[in-house]
Amino acid sequence: TTEIYTLSLHDALPICVQGWRWNELLKPVGVLPVWRSMQAIYIGLFANELLPLRPGEVIRSFLQARWSGVPFAIVVSSVVIERLFDGVWLILGFFVTSLFVELPPLLVIGSRILGGLLLLLGAALAYVILRPEQAGRWMNPKLRHLLDALECMGKSRSFYHAFLLSLLYLALQVGPIYFIQKGFGLDVGFGASAAVLVILRLGSVPPQAPGNVGSFQALAVLGVMLFGVDRQSATSYATLLFLVITVPLWVVGFLALMATKMKLSQLTQAVES
Repeated sequence: TTEIYTLSLHDALPICVQGWRWNELLKPVGVLPVWRSMQAIYIGLFANELLPLRPGEVIRSFLQARWSGVPFAIVVSSVVIERLFDGVWLILGFFVTSLFVELPPLLVIGSRILGGLLLLLGAALAYVILRPEQAGRWMNPKLRHLLDALECMGKSRSFYHAFLLSLLYLALQVGPIYFIQKGFGLDVGFGASAAVLVILRLGSVPPQAPGNVGSFQALAVLGVMLFGVDRQSATSYATLLFLVITVPLWVVGFLALMATKMKLSQLTQAVES
């Protein structure tokens, strides 16, 4: 029972930090209670588990905009910045991992492509923040409020707080990976667990089936096998890890959705309209 509570806590902590980070990013343009941001995040994750093409990011942005009054385009931009922050830390983690184990060529190529995209996105964001007048010449005048909001967010202290919170957000996700492998007696270590997380997160970037079913297990098996675990043990470990991580998301996400008194189909239609 203690182990279950511990794993549940480690599942919830990253969402708490993610909600905190989101609020830090949006602080210059709007304020919401952290629990409200967490509710939107859980609903988005629940949507990703059930629907194709992972519409959860758009759905949580819609809810945040509706509850906070911040324009939808600005909220979506904050989500893009979140992903940029995560990508920077993941690429750094991938580089460190590659110093200790030989990674599959496909992952190496994928990380290089992602790194290039992050570089372009980061350069564009820096240009908008540091040279808003020049950037405004290339934008539709109707989007001027978006440019102003990005400049305001980028020049605030909370922007850098959010960047540091992204590292904490990812580090907390190592918890379930580490504790489950300890329970299995794999004992590959905390560093290896962090490497498995990097592989799981980078491998989930391309579009996949709802909930990353199949690909999650395959990546988890690949990750622990890099550290000497046999395939049978790795497969059992990956299956349990998938259940421990996703079942709480299903339960809490469903309860968060019920609290809105809306159905997932209604939210999807509202976003599309």
